[in-house]
Amino acid sequence: MAFVCLAPPGPLFAVTDRTGDVSMPSETTLAFGMPEARAAATAGGDPLDRIAVRDYTRAIEIGAFQAERGVTQSVRFNVVLEVVRHSAAATDDVDQVLSYDTIVEAIEVILTRERINLLETLAERIAERVLKARQAVRVFIRIEKLDRIPGALGVEIVRSRRVGTNLTEINRRQGAVAAPGDTMHPLVVFLPNAVLNSTDLSAWLDAVAGHDRPAILCMEPVESALNHTGVAPVDRRLGLLAIEQNAWRLAARDSRCMVVDSRTEIRWAIRNSRLGVWAPSRIVLDAINRPDAGADDPLGLARWFARAFSAGQVAVPGAYPGVVCGAGLRVVRIPGDI
Repeated sequence: MAFVCLAPPGPLFAVTDRTGDVSMPSETTLAFGMPEARAAATAGGDPLDRIAVRDYTRAIEIGAFQAERGVTQSVRFNVVLEVVRHSAAATDDVDQVLSYDTIVEAIEVILTRERINLLETLAERIAERVLKARQAVRVFIRIEKLDRIPGALGVEIVRSRRVGTNLTEINRRQGAVAAPGDTMHPLVVFLPNAVLNSTDLSAWLDAVAGHDRPAILCMEPVESALNHTGVAPVDRRLGLLAIEQNAWRLAARDSRCMVVDSRTEIRWAIRNSRLGVWAPSRIVLDAINRPDAGADDPLGLARWFARAFSAGQVAVPGAYPGVVCGAGLRVVRIPGDI
């Protein structure tokens, strides 16, 4: 992908018409120029200082299509951050400036939190983190995938500290979870098929609903799950879907139960006193540090979920065979023990 950069002399990124008059760039020029062009063109009479990271390229797993899962692709970041003025140039005091590392660290932190499907989401989260810096005022971000087409495809956003322009403010108003790293501390209960299919199910759900902590239920796969295909990614997905079948079965049997497959839905269920029933596919497949356990070890998967959400122990009904206390597990013999 080629970028047109008009060099000095003359105003930065300005264009000259046939009469020799200098004018500001068109919207098309700005759209395909580097972020610095847009920053310069939209600056007021008293422009802000800027720091930039150019052509920062990382090999990451990203994308909403199935073909983009399990593989990495080259992604290029260009970020221009406008900052309040300071006297660092006069004093030569490094402590007065916002380090370039602020931008790089923001990118790296977001990349290590979870797998992201959309470039738009990645850009929003980087902008949100960068703008937390005290000196930051406005940020221009361009992110491009370099391996999908012969050129590059991507997104570019502009965000400022104004209320309502960053992801935190939007999610706060909508009651959503803004970042995947926040803690919820729910009560995690592993509900085996022996309980799901028993006449005691209502008693167990009553006990869970009556607990002083909001609860998330983790299920076993349906007993009629498909045989393995021998293709590991396919078998993993089928196993997770088999667990989700039981999640939907439980939700159909008790109106208090709500199937949840994202952190936002989990947060909503917790805030609205619903019994969340975890459908694991999305969170597991989008995790940076994916669990070793799968549908063949549903209790191990529940323990991974509990650690990811700072839940402490997993409560396991005694009806599940071979479970002993310890290692993040608490055996519950009767519903009242929950």
